[in-house]
Amino acid sequence: MAGHGRAPTAGAPISAVLAVCLLLVSLVACGGRAGADRAEADVQRLLDRRAAAVLDRDLAAYRATGSTAGFGDLRAVPLAAWSYELTGLRLSGDSATADAGLRYRLDGYDTAPVRASRVLGLARDTDGQWDVVSDRPAPGSAQQPWDQGTVRVVRGERSLVLGVGRPEGELRGYATLADRAVPAVTRAWGREWSGRVVVVVPESLEDMAGLLGSPASAYRGIAAVTTGEIGAPARAAADRIIVNPEAYGVLGDIGRQVVLTHETTHVATRAHTNAATPLWLSEGYADWAGYLGTGRSPEEAAPELARAVTGGRTPDRLPTDGDFSFTGDAAALAQAYEGGWMACELIAEEWGADRLGAFYRAVGAHEQRAGAVEGALGQVLGVTTEEFTERWREYLRVRFG
Repeated sequence: MAGHGRAPTAGAPISAVLAVCLLLVSLVACGGRAGADRAEADVQRLLDRRAAAVLDRDLAAYRATGSTAGFGDLRAVPLAAWSYELTGLRLSGDSATADAGLRYRLDGYDTAPVRASRVLGLARDTDGQWDVVSDRPAPGSAQQPWDQGTVRVVRGERSLVLGVGRPEGELRGYATLADRAVPAVTRAWGREWSGRVVVVVPESLEDMAGLLGSPASAYRGIAAVTTGEIGAPARAAADRIIVNPEAYGVLGDIGRQVVLTHETTHVATRAHTNAATPLWLSEGYADWAGYLGTGRSPEEAAPELARAVTGGRTPDRLPTDGDFSFTGDAAALAQAYEGGWMACELIAEEWGADRLGAFYRAVGAHEQRAGAVEGALGQVLGVTTEEFTERWREYLRVRFG
């Protein structure tokens, strides 16, 4: 009996200790999660206050949330919305690192927010409250103009120009050219777009690359590019024409206008441009609109292609997307653009400008590349891919022969 009496007595403390240990682990875990939840809630409120200060242009309120660095750099930017969404928080004593999604809209230009990934450094102040000590792009993310310095803003009739490190007179020149580009594109494409453009002019090629989140080597010699959410179901949300001031600066007056009209065409056609659209069509159409009415002859506008054709090297196919690589042969890249332009010239000349626009839209109505061009050629122009390619090759020989 004594033996039977000792077994329960010895087992009871073990069970009790185990239960207490499990309870403590549970309390610590719950307490840790609760503490993290409180910290995340506190940081989100901090970011909300900081965002409100940006929109209100309230320096005192901004200072109350931490560092004032960057406040003056974006103060002139016309903002309709600015908000942060905390997506991650890493705590380390009295400091922390916050991952957040920034969403903002330019007043009168963006129909939906631009989204950018940010990393914010945080520190507790003497009252134990969180302050922002830094706010920078997340690794691998593109910079925003104000990350590069104070943004100067020039408003045109149909354009908004944001410049960093550029004189106001130069920015006004961009606004003038953009204001001319908008109605020119509308005449070519139609009115089913916003009829407004945002032009960003950084200080250097390296800064342009920073705004695009890519190496500078990818854009050397490229005068401008257009960013945006490709394939938007309605109007494009937030396109930006970003200029390479080095390449753009060596162009003549006509060249500068052609570039801005080309890029503005990308803005106008964005809602109908998607994975189904080959680059020869999107770039060719933009060049077609850009050169429209300039009086430039095919030999002037397409010198590389003209040299190839007159030298007996007429392309046997339309340019592929791979032919548009910025890192390849410059002459081959130029010939790809020129080949796309001449294809659109052919359509406009033989079927009419309206049919060219209808063809572009018909291609974009597909969800994927397979069959998109072939279907649109048959539906809108009444030809097969092989027939169109041969007519294009003959058109090149006639124009450059």
